[in-house]
Amino acid sequence: MIELILYTRNDCELCHEMEAVIAAELPKFDAHIQRIEIDGDPGLEARFGTEVPVLFVNDRKAFKYRCTPAELRQRLAREAKT
Repeated sequence: MIELILYTRNDCELCHEMEAVIAAELPKFDAHIQRIEIDGDPGLEARFGTEVPVLFVNDRKAFKYRCTPAELRQRLAREAKT
């Protein structure tokens, strides 16, 4: 199973865009996503600041700010082979 972690903020338009891309593509793969909001967590705010959304795939940073459906499919397909 592919593990995704999406770090987001509350009122973040880019975060909403990336969430929509993920929601559309995720059902095509054996994958699970965990959404983590960094607002209110000093450690995560220090780590990511305004550089969200950030998507990790199997514990590796995969995308920051944006990803297209094709880019996400390609990355998830590559992870599914390993």
